Amino acid sequence: QVPLVESGGGLVQAGGSLRLSCSAGRDVSGYSMAWFRQAPGNNREFVARVSWTGTSTYYADSVKGRFTISRDSAKKTVYLQMVSLKPEDTATYYCNANLYGVDYWGKGTLVTVSS
Repeated sequence: QVPLVESGGGLVQAGGSLRLSCSAGRDVSGYSMAWFRQAPGNNREFVARVSWTGTSTYYADSVKGRFTISRDSAKKTVYLQMVSLKPEDTATYYCNANLYGVDYWGKGTLVTVSS
């Protein structure tokens, strides 16, 4: 198993910033890491992904230019820096680890952006 624990969520005003962290309970240096989010009544959607090397990143169009994903293999942690937050960013954010097509998920951290 790959235990994943998210942190850093909270309440922020529109235009503000938050940094989410995902701490892995084991070495995930060989895993692709990603963030997904889900708002009430909505499907879970892809937000950002970083390759196992940390050199390639991918973003959903809705967050491109505002969110930055990164990883620190030594700390077994992946980050999501979010700036210029919008009310539509309100959701539970989930950390994801993938190795050879097998997915592991955290329990999520809630981000609420007020108008």
